[in-house]
Amino acid sequence: MTDSTDTILPAPLVDLARRVVAANRAAGRRIATAESCTGGLVAAALTEIPGSSDVLECAFVTYSDEAKAALLKVSGDVLETFGAVSVATAWQMAQGALTKSDADVAVAITGVAGPGGGNETKPVGTVVFARAERGGDPDHVVADTRQFGDLGRGGVRLQAALCALELLLPASEEPVAESP
Repeated sequence: MTDSTDTILPAPLVDLARRVVAANRAAGRRIATAESCTGGLVAAALTEIPGSSDVLECAFVTYSDEAKAALLKVSGDVLETFGAVSVATAWQMAQGALTKSDADVAVAITGVAGPGGGNETKPVGTVVFARAERGGDPDHVVADTRQFGDLGRGGVRLQAALCALELLLPASEEPVAESP
């Protein structure tokens, strides 16, 4: 077990990552992440856990729209019509992460961490999540938009990473992270 002092990441993030790794190992599931506003924070939390290679298949950090399109095959039409911070984009990111990997489950995160970049309809603190499972119905979209408010860039990214990790818990696990 990782000593909580042997990490630069916040303890709640590492603790939840530990649960995600253990639960997915027990379920025999491999994970992929597709991150934008979190910049790899979810993958970083997972890799803080010894033995995470049993579970983490791969991680995509697709910060630009061009990277989302090139690496995860997010449609240019979706990006143009709905924007990078949308359920449609997050869903295509999650589906793309599954397609480009051997993972069983993928989570995608895209949002506005701030301090700039927000607008009236998508203010700073808006984050969209999606989870896709191999063999799942591609028409059954599992996605959510959260409004964290302007918690500062680090605060928004931390809350987004916690929510993404919760989405990676198998159905038999109860989420534990709380948002303010």
